[in-house]
Amino acid sequence: MEAPCEKSGAGEWQDMPRQDDRPNILFIMSDDHAAHAMSCYGSCINRTPNLDRIADEGMRFDNCFCTNSICTPSRAAILTGTYNHVNGVTTLATKMDNRLQTFPKLLRQAGYQTAVFGKWHLGVGPRHCPAGFDDWAVLPGQGLYHNPDFIFAGPDGGTRRAVQGYVTDIITDLCLNWLRKRDRSRPFMMLYHHKAPHRAWEPDEKHAGLYVNEEIPEPETLFDTYEHRASAARLARMRVGPHSVREDVDCEINYHLPEADLRRWAYQRYIKKYLRVVASVDDNVGRVLDFLDAEGLAENTIVIYTSDQGFFLGDHGWFDKRFMYEESLRMPFVIRWPREIRAGAVNDDIVTNVDFAPTFLDAAGVDVPEDMQGDSIRPLLNGATPPGWQTSLYYRYWMHLAHHFVCSHYGVRTKRHKLIYYYADGCGQRGTPGQEAYGTFRAAVGQDENEEPGREWELFDLSEDPHEMNNIHHDPAYADVVRELTGELARLQQQVGDEPYSAP
Repeated sequence: MEAPCEKSGAGEWQDMPRQDDRPNILFIMSDDHAAHAMSCYGSCINRTPNLDRIADEGMRFDNCFCTNSICTPSRAAILTGTYNHVNGVTTLATKMDNRLQTFPKLLRQAGYQTAVFGKWHLGVGPRHCPAGFDDWAVLPGQGLYHNPDFIFAGPDGGTRRAVQGYVTDIITDLCLNWLRKRDRSRPFMMLYHHKAPHRAWEPDEKHAGLYVNEEIPEPETLFDTYEHRASAARLARMRVGPHSVREDVDCEINYHLPEADLRRWAYQRYIKKYLRVVASVDDNVGRVLDFLDAEGLAENTIVIYTSDQGFFLGDHGWFDKRFMYEESLRMPFVIRWPREIRAGAVNDDIVTNVDFAPTFLDAAGVDVPEDMQGDSIRPLLNGATPPGWQTSLYYRYWMHLAHHFVCSHYGVRTKRHKLIYYYADGCGQRGTPGQEAYGTFRAAVGQDENEEPGREWELFDLSEDPHEMNNIHHDPAYADVVRELTGELARLQQQVGDEPYSAP
């Protein structure tokens, strides 16, 4: 761990005013919680009353997106305010170097008390454990739902020991205990990070009986046949039912059923398990919100709830994430700050996870470093969209064929259109298969051995086709849109410093 902040000779924290009224920051993040499983986003499958409190008393962002829909890279982008090709965390196997500049380090240097409890997933050991925190306790890797091990702050990467109980409750208890013991003369910044609702889903006893006698509404695209899109969609191995495993549904699976029947049966079992662990997150967030109210902290505490990416809830017949399709790309993001945000506000500007770090620094009155690539969304919180605010976003998924046989791709999304290029190459990234995987890919696609595997484009008109069912890249009516978005993709790559793919 890095050394604690230095004190001045007078015993006061450097650069800290005597009457410190800077806002506290409580950043709550879950794992794989899709926005469309939150009632404040109009979910038709569950209710999340405590998460809705944050939205009802603050602002809901309807166009918040991740720049790489996978756990480790998204978390690195959030902490550093940089894209993954810059911070080096492109895949699950590329852990974050904890010597990198992060917003918790900068807040701590400015006098904030800092802590993180829960899921870290950026590596363990001295070079990867949390840095820039006064206290921390994190799960090793994904961690367990029941009686999990935690790594507690200490030398040489911390000390590992088991904690009895349910992980969502334990993480909340750690947060509340730290809040009770904090130095009340200084503002705090706490990362409250849930493991849930990451697969494989294991509810606690309190929520195990939810939805037992209910039928959860099916998504419109549960029976997607992938006919009118790039081959990457058809080849992905994350279809509910055919690619589910016993842990997803708590019983043996009859893979010989007709696929439509198998999808329908597996969906009901899978989605109920998912929603049960979400319900526990909602209850526990409520515990923390109640604490803030009881302690008189709510007025001057910025509370954020988000997830590290979205998740397919049977949409396109899938579980998991990774694709640049909406359900995976979109992040829930609700924020409450009574001092600056009008209750019940909604924003539809494009923001990304790279914007989080600059926002937290700006709110705390800390200068945003020039090498952070995001922008503070603070003007949006006040209801004003600054001139020149971003109208498109850049996305890149690097883990070619590594998990669920999802193809590497990058793309651009505007308010109306989305352009995706599947470049089908691991580019030597750690944790991705090499050239030996291409033979399998070619055979599955039915391509000639002399053809490049899976290098395809998709274009979607989100206004006409919100579920992204029809690729219109080759439609002559959209030739001008293709040209415009191809140029915008190149501009964004140049802006963020990422190299466009060049086939070897």
